[in-house]
Amino acid sequence: MQKDQLFTRRRMLLAGAAALGAAGTAGLIMAGSEETPAPPPVLAGPQARPVLKPSEFRLQPLTGNGPPRAKPHKLTVRHQPFVRISTRGRQMMLTFDDGPHPDYTPHILDTLAKYDVRAMFFVCGEMVVDNKELLARMADDGHVVGNHTWTHPLLTELGRGDIRSEMERTSDIIEDAYGDRPQWFRAPYGAWNRAAFQLGAQMGMEPMAWTTDTTDWKEPGTRTIVDRVEDNAGPGVVILSHDAGGDRSQSVRAIHEYLPYLLDSGYHLTVPSRRT
Repeated sequence: MQKDQLFTRRRMLLAGAAALGAAGTAGLIMAGSEETPAPPPVLAGPQARPVLKPSEFRLQPLTGNGPPRAKPHKLTVRHQPFVRISTRGRQMMLTFDDGPHPDYTPHILDTLAKYDVRAMFFVCGEMVVDNKELLARMADDGHVVGNHTWTHPLLTELGRGDIRSEMERTSDIIEDAYGDRPQWFRAPYGAWNRAAFQLGAQMGMEPMAWTTDTTDWKEPGTRTIVDRVEDNAGPGVVILSHDAGGDRSQSVRAIHEYLPYLLDSGYHLTVPSRRT
């Protein structure tokens, strides 16, 4: 009974987050190669930046309640993932893959909470097993959790049954820990195939890729990660970072630097609303 009440509370919080201004799925997301995105503005580098005023776009703490989401429904099968979001209101989105990790994810969540910012976390099922409390915190903080498979395999080398197992098991454990089934998925390595698109749609999940890869998975240095984000910032941009899969201390330090810069530059860091 207590567990059911907790999940109900998380669903209400998630609905509240959507009501705060995270745009609807149709209005927020733009398809991948169907459009040629405008190039992001070129930033001049730290030494040439003017003093910036605090942003008026910072998200407010969660308020309000909403109805629990209905059971997942099958979606139209897409042939490519989404790579951008709407440019309305200078929107951008931060996404993190491969977690949750007990050494890195809490620090990233702390920084996001400090600035009242929501993000998307594409988690691996095998990482959730011993870190369910981190998904519970993501739900309570209003973040969106997506499916990144169970073991992070190359889907293009798997049969349809194995792909289904990777995705279904991960959705099951996300629901158990997060309080709701995921509505988004991301193929490991960005390697999509027809089966992944079809199975994702059957499970009620939309495919999400990214606009800009921070290359933090290469551990290139904190400054390189920060520059990668700031130099590619622009309306509609989806940023890919990682909170697991290696030493992510550089990623933890980098978000301390680029997040306030993005906010002070007037970007509205948002997440998709929940479908009901």
